[in-house]
Parts: sequence; C-alpha cells; structure tokens
Amino acid sequence: MKFKIFKFKKVKSTNDTAIGLIKNNKKYIGCVYADMQTKGKGARGKKWISRKGNLFSTLFFPMKGNYPPFNEFSLINPIIISNVIKIYCTKGNITFKFPNDIYVNDKKICGILQEVINFKKKKFLIIGIGLNIISNPSLKKNYQATNIYLESKNEPQIKEIIGSIISAYESFFINLSSYNYVRIKKKIKSMTLN
Repeated sequence: MKFKIFKFKKVKSTNDTAIGLIKNNKKYIGCVYADMQTKGKGARGKKWISRKGNLFSTLFFPMKGNYPPFNEFSLINPIIISNVIKIYCTKGNITFKFPNDIYVNDKKICGILQEVINFKKKKFLIIGIGLNIISNPSLKKNYQATNIYLESKNEPQIKEIIGSIISAYESFFINLSSYNYVRIKKKIKSMTLN
C-alpha cells in the first residue's frame, strides 16, 4: 500500500477532509495534513486544540479481507505512532492511555481518533493523529500535556514526521503476514497507564 499525501493550508478537520476526498474525489488511500485546523476533533466529541506548528494529520484506506479488524487497529495505531515518537523523543518513557492517548514521561503528547465509514460497499478506516511538536495546551485537567521540543530539544519538520508515519504504516502492511494480535495486545498492556 502506498499513501498519497494531500497537503492543505487550512482545514476544519483532517478527518472530515479525508472523508471528503474519499466520497467526492474518489481518493481511497492517502494521508491528509494541514498547517492549520480550525475544528479538530478529539475522542467522545471533544475538541482537539490545534496550534500552528504541530501535526494535524489523517491516514485513510479501505479495509481488506486480510487486514486486522477495526477494533484491533485501536491497538495497532498507538504502537505504530509511539514508534515514530520514539525516533524524536529518544529518552522519553512512552506510554498509552486507553482509548487513544499517547504520553511521554507521563504527559500527553498525542491523540488518535479512529473512525470507520462505509462508501460504495467498502469500509474505510480513518485514523486522525494530533501530535504536539513545538507547543501544547495548558490543561486544567488531571493530566499535563507536552510536546516533542520540550521533551527532546529536537524540532523536527512536520514533513519529516509525516514521512516517518507513512513509512511506518507502509512497513506494517508490507509485513502483514507477521502480524500477531496476541503480541500487540501484550505490548499495549505493558505500555498502558493505570
């Protein structure tokens, strides 16, 4: 599988843009990212705070018969994205908080929003990724947030991170025959915050 990149200056939501590309433009495999996102979506209808300079991206593709089912991707996605974050935050302790948050050193750095749509008798998986690169919101909640620069003094380019994410997903599909749900489940369990 090869992901085509669709770059935008400004969108309401990269997930909604990806769905529009599928339904209106007959683009079935790709990666959307934008400089600005005005109505980013978080889990359970919450808003994702989208500050310029951070990553707002969505991967989309049709689900095939030999792919893991939708619910297993909710475990696969954080592992793939965590491995990308590790490239930049080499000294960070990376953990996962169910259902969709990735933490570095006990601070939230990334959120993943997974959706499925049906179109022309096919199911498409939509994987939204919000990753703090150079800034993060100050949250008055029971957890803190962070960003790649704060954790590593490393300021990777968005294009570079997109390349790493696409490469990681393409590698996953190339090596699909070695996919093991039990192993993935154990890995997530070892990473999960209580």
